[in-house]
Amino acid sequence: MSKVVSSPPSVPIYVHMENVITAISKFVAWTNLVLVLVIIIQVVLRKVFSSGLIQLEELQWHLYATAVMFGVSYAQISNLHVRVDLFYHKFSEKKKAIVDILGLTLFAIPFVIIVILHSYDFAYESWRVNESSSSPSGLPYRWLIKGVIPVSFSLLLLAMVARILRNIEALAKGAQHGSE
Repeated sequence: MSKVVSSPPSVPIYVHMENVITAISKFVAWTNLVLVLVIIIQVVLRKVFSSGLIQLEELQWHLYATAVMFGVSYAQISNLHVRVDLFYHKFSEKKKAIVDILGLTLFAIPFVIIVILHSYDFAYESWRVNESSSSPSGLPYRWLIKGVIPVSFSLLLLAMVARILRNIEALAKGAQHGSE
């Protein structure tokens, strides 16, 4: 009698996509620790030594912007984003999946694609001229923070596609089991 060896179930592609987004988001989340340290240093410089640094002020908003921009992708895959919830919480899982698919496909993804397409030129032009702060003592390499826009929005697009694939699978499983 021969043993039947079953292969392990394949992992859906959206799980791999979500794992990549989670790993990137957790790495970028460390910018929050750096942000806190920069804020503490700036406060000490101002209050104790009566002298702040423009570079630290600018670094604060660069770090904050980076954390927020990459955090949006994580919020999308973990379903922790802000939602206007008048009726959604009362919907069945099937209806929630349909609303998510339609909302992402018709509204969110077109907006994200437009931002990606326009932000590449925005970041490229900044890099091309080696843009720096308009403040004489500000940070150089303004293109770095501008480059965060297309990269983070591309990651957000990936997160939205993963969410759509997850919802499609949920609908397919619901249809197989005959549940609503």
